[in-house]
Amino acid sequence: MNTDPSWDLYRSFLAVLDEGSLSGAARLLGLTQPTIARHIDALEAATGCGLFLRSQRGLIATDAALELKPYAQTLAATATALLRTASGYGETVKGTVRITASEVVGAEHLPPILARLRERHPKLEIELVLSNAVGDLLRGDADIAVRMVEPLQDALIAKRLASIGLGLYAHRSYLARRGVPTSMADLVHHDCIGFDRETPALRAFLQSVPAMNRSLFALRADSDLAQLAAIRCGFGIGGCQVPLAARHPDLVRVLANEFDLELGVWIVMHEDLRTSPRCRVVFDALVEGMAMSIRPDSPFAPITPM
Repeated sequence: MNTDPSWDLYRSFLAVLDEGSLSGAARLLGLTQPTIARHIDALEAATGCGLFLRSQRGLIATDAALELKPYAQTLAATATALLRTASGYGETVKGTVRITASEVVGAEHLPPILARLRERHPKLEIELVLSNAVGDLLRGDADIAVRMVEPLQDALIAKRLASIGLGLYAHRSYLARRGVPTSMADLVHHDCIGFDRETPALRAFLQSVPAMNRSLFALRADSDLAQLAAIRCGFGIGGCQVPLAARHPDLVRVLANEFDLELGVWIVMHEDLRTSPRCRVVFDALVEGMAMSIRPDSPFAPITPM
């Protein structure tokens, strides 16, 4: 390899991996298909690896491409983090801050917090990534995270908040139709809502309530927002955060003595960002706002569409 490949080649490589074709990558990046093809050819020549096999269904990544993928993703995350950092240079609170949070936290807790934050700092821009996967802050996936698991990496600043209670809830209209369960065993006679794919984290979390297994659920969804929407519309019984249920008077808690779990909450960022005005402001706002939002008597009103 005589010269280091330019970043453009790696960006095109990732786009082809994601889209599975030169044309799809070209649309994604706003480039022409021949340009993408040249980038792939140049990267293959520079690395000495065949990266894709041509087929009738598009481009198939080789083993070499799949092994190189995480390194290219790290380059992409670093480049994005560099631009975010540069955008907020100086003492003024401005630029971009990327926040990662779970679906429910991002959709139900954060919007009013971010609205007030933007009102106070109109030059601040927010990127919100909703995923139940734990993003890697050390790799630059995001600047700040709202996590429901304790961070273990030493280079992170973490603020532990009060735990969020998690209970079983149903809409009062459902309970009027089907009755109120009096024990966990009664749930087999009800329409329960829960996960589809059982992850190690879910298994560990639900060890104390073994009755809540996949076979019990009449509705299975890996989206927590879909489960929450189903509970609110009266489909059946499912898990809901206590402060969120308190915002909807028609949600009734059931089996409180048998299903009473706690979710930890941490606000986390990389220690290198402690001197960044924009990140410090957002971190403090999330700590203050989430502490209010997760209270059972939260003053935040439910978010309803216009």
